[in-house]
Amino acid sequence: GYTRDTSFLAMVVDIVQELKQQNSNLVYVCDPVMGDKWNGEGSMYVPEDLLPVYRDKVVPVADIITPNQFEAELLTGRKIQTEKEALEVMDMLHAMGPETVVITSSDLQAPLGNDYLIALGSHRKTKADGTKVTQRIRVESPKVDAVFVGTGDLFAAMLLAWTHKHPNNLKVACEKTVSAMQHVLQRTIKSAKAQAGEGNKPNSAHLELRMVQSKKDIENPEIIVKATVL
Repeated sequence: GYTRDTSFLAMVVDIVQELKQQNSNLVYVCDPVMGDKWNGEGSMYVPEDLLPVYRDKVVPVADIITPNQFEAELLTGRKIQTEKEALEVMDMLHAMGPETVVITSSDLQAPLGNDYLIALGSHRKTKADGTKVTQRIRVESPKVDAVFVGTGDLFAAMLLAWTHKHPNNLKVACEKTVSAMQHVLQRTIKSAKAQAGEGNKPNSAHLELRMVQSKKDIENPEIIVKATVL
């Protein structure tokens, strides 16, 4: 989640390591919130000294990471311009420690067209004989023309829940995660427009995520977004 403080990050690492010593099955999801792209230009909205802490200390203890494209580029020092490059970056992130990497949003051209946003996921398991098996997926979800607060938190929480329910099926886990997100966002937009009134632009208070009203969709989402296995 979002922090601007390196000592806070260091404390998170200590806590995770301590908890994992007590329970080796503990799963830690890290959303390395550092920055984003606007109109193709990336910029950090946290102090730059957080980058090495995320890269060298936090990501190595994480089981699942959910960076956006810009954050994945920062962590690996590699630019992503094609899907092939994105897969290579995810391999680099796996090599740092996490079994599951999901690039939550990207600039990549979606096969379904400009109204869709691409997310990419990769799950790497080491089998008992030491061989590694990697499962990779692409998810294209409809773009929603509004600015919400808390979507990253919801995404990370849903991904944790659904990967726990479907530990060896990243495709289903991501379909349920992204479908649940779509249900929440569509309900939020509809409600925000009704509150703002005809012809008015909804404000940030109107766009507060309708979490409670979406309880059923969060618990058991109808799959409205499909993932493609790569």
